[in-house]
Amino acid sequence: MKEKGSEHKANRPRALLDPGNLLLLGYITVLVCFLLLGSLADSGAAVSEETEGLQPEEVRRGELLVAMEDGRLQPAPLLSQQVRMKISGIVARVVVEQHFVNTGENWIEAVYVFPLPDESSVDHLQLRVGERLLEGRIMEKEEAEKTHEKARSEGRKSSLLVQNRANIFTTRVANIGPGEEVTVEIEYQQTVMFADGTFSLRFPMVVGPRYIPGHPLKEDAAQPVYVNATGWAKNTDQVADAAEITPPVDLEEKTTIPVDLTVDLAAGIPLSRINSLYHGILSEEVGEGHYAIRLTGEVKADRDFVLEWQPAQADDARAALFAETLGNDQYMLLMLMPPQAIEASPVPREVIFILDVSGSMAGTSILQAKAAISLALGRLRPADHFNLIVFNNSAWALFQNAKPADRAHLEEARRFIDQLKADGGTEMKSALLLALDGSHHHSRLRQVVFLTDGAVGNEDALLNIISRRLGDSRLFTVGIGSAPNSYFMTRAATMGRGTFAFIGSDTEVKDKMTNLFAKLENPVIADLKLELAGSERDVEAYPSPLPDLYLGEPLVLAVRTGWENAVLRLTGTRLGKPWETFVDTATFGPREGIAGLWARKKIRAQMEALALGADPGKVREVVVQTALAHHLVSKYTSLVAVDSQVSRPPDEKTVPEAIKTHLPQGWQASAVFGGGAKTATPASLRLLLGCIFLAAASLITLLRKRRWQNYFRE
Repeated sequence: MKEKGSEHKANRPRALLDPGNLLLLGYITVLVCFLLLGSLADSGAAVSEETEGLQPEEVRRGELLVAMEDGRLQPAPLLSQQVRMKISGIVARVVVEQHFVNTGENWIEAVYVFPLPDESSVDHLQLRVGERLLEGRIMEKEEAEKTHEKARSEGRKSSLLVQNRANIFTTRVANIGPGEEVTVEIEYQQTVMFADGTFSLRFPMVVGPRYIPGHPLKEDAAQPVYVNATGWAKNTDQVADAAEITPPVDLEEKTTIPVDLTVDLAAGIPLSRINSLYHGILSEEVGEGHYAIRLTGEVKADRDFVLEWQPAQADDARAALFAETLGNDQYMLLMLMPPQAIEASPVPREVIFILDVSGSMAGTSILQAKAAISLALGRLRPADHFNLIVFNNSAWALFQNAKPADRAHLEEARRFIDQLKADGGTEMKSALLLALDGSHHHSRLRQVVFLTDGAVGNEDALLNIISRRLGDSRLFTVGIGSAPNSYFMTRAATMGRGTFAFIGSDTEVKDKMTNLFAKLENPVIADLKLELAGSERDVEAYPSPLPDLYLGEPLVLAVRTGWENAVLRLTGTRLGKPWETFVDTATFGPREGIAGLWARKKIRAQMEALALGADPGKVREVVVQTALAHHLVSKYTSLVAVDSQVSRPPDEKTVPEAIKTHLPQGWQASAVFGGGAKTATPASLRLLLGCIFLAAASLITLLRKRRWQNYFRE
């Protein structure tokens, strides 16, 4: 027999599910939502209603607006770009014109963060104001910034070009008046890539959003306003310059940064094919081995431009040598093809695949990466072992240890790959720590294949890990997507003594991965050294140390020697046996700018040494000295062009306005930033959700309190 009241007490925990309580909970939650959404809407309306210039009803579709310091709205400055490339042999000279138009009613300082090739030697800046041309001067960075700020405060037009990273730059143009247009002209020189019988040149057009790890730093109130960047990320203890490398992104696509690009290609040899990988082009032969190329249709700056051309005869691209003499020094750019592959017994390998499944890989990138790994798995031999590591906010491995490449393990890996989705952060560090063990005693040839878009802000820390933990492994990188971080991808491969490839579309997966695995499967020439034959004089060559040589990829060196022509001697090991070759530099093609290319490679080597723990003071001294001597932009030197005439009235103020960039083609905004492009800021969204949960939790606590009070009262 049940005790009186026991049935009633037993049913009390179900009280929260009563319709009346659920209805009350719903009412309170909806009320909180409406109140918060109303407050957010009111705050947005307040800006519009107080506008003295452009009114809300005047806002036209497709027009990007920026908020002024006094709360007013005005159209953002317009930007268009013209790019002129002149390619001669394996050297390219590129001119980038940035046209800024102030469509508002206020005086502004336009700020544009943009990419350039990481190996580009930027040596020229020109500011065009009407019919006047103002030449840029190279200065130490702090001096250039002070010069620009002084001109800005005095009302004179000024343009400042700074390097944020090896492949990220910022243009600032001060005192652009209402309705005015000014043009900034930037020039640089770079080398052409050659691999697998094909020449190529990549021109990056957009800085993709980067993953920024670490804790935010406190803002420095003493930092001059003109130095502060306008990025969407805060500086952190791991990425101290995060705000400088994260330009605002136009997620609603209200504006377009158009690009007009032409190429003057003087290959010097007959060509069998010219191809643009991701853009439409028109090509006209204007002479033997000489072509005029231009983009077709409307092109916006949302993905890299890549041009390829192939010699009619493979032997036409066996070697190339260009030189420039300055003072008592001779600077040379040498491209030397490795010998053909030879038959060798297959060496058992251990291949570790690392796959990036972070939010920036969502969309077409993850599809390309998964297809690439599936193809790579099919290239493994039964004697090989393999493992698969994936990462986003954290990293994990498919197997505890590398497994034989038998049918069962390969099928398990393919099932694992099929269910992967791209989302979350980009914690590469944990993935590299899993893949690289620092050992020099692996029983198999150990190769790590890293597939990612490289969208990170802490490159130096990651390169440091690769350097410390590489051991006798070899690291091969595959850049995925429309706008990969080519600096990180190429340098990680060089530091990992491997090679790299880029996959920008589904149609490239098969060819690119086939070529990559041909390199992995063929013998290399390792332990390369360069010296002057018959001389004890030093040769300063970059990259340093020299990389291993792989099938189909040439050795490209920038060398400084004495005045006299010399014979270079290259030595190394091939299949464990000594190997050597000689290069006579008496015959070369004279070319301006080779010294600048050499200087750029030297600066890059110094900055990478800094990331690996070199003395900052000594690195800065060498970089500044080299950059000033060769008129180059670097981390510590900038170009600045200043007008002598005052154009802004003293009673007008100038305000900085950042140019919003495109989201790289194929990226998904919701996976990168969360919430999609049409939502409010993530902070507002988190506040809204937090308050909803707080209200719900408060109601549940109240109901529980009443429940137990009633329970004990009865």
